[in-house]
Amino acid sequence: MSRVSEFNDEYGLELDPERRMLDLESETGELAKELLEASDYGTREVETTPELVAEFGDVYYALLSLAAECGIDPEGSLEASLAKYRERLDASGSAGSS
Repeated sequence: MSRVSEFNDEYGLELDPERRMLDLESETGELAKELLEASDYGTREVETTPELVAEFGDVYYALLSLAAECGIDPEGSLEASLAKYRERLDASGSAGSS
C-alpha cells in the first residue's frame, strides 16, 4: 500500500473516485491561480513561491489519492506514458497523437 493510501486510511480520508476527481479538479484550479500570480499572469518568469509549492503538493496528493482509489500504480502508469511518447517522438517527431 502506498504512503498516500496509508495516510488516507489512518485519518479516514477515503473517498470514492468521483469525489477524488472533483477534489483534484479543485486543487488544480488553485494551482493554476498560484501559477498565474507567480508569473504575474505570464508577464515574467515564474517565481517559485511557498504558495505555489504548497498548491503543487496538494495537486500531487489529490492525484495520488485518486490513483489509489482506482487501483492504479502511478509509477507504472508514468512509465507506460513515457514509452508511448518516446515511440511517438521517434516515429514522427511529435509527442501529440495523430
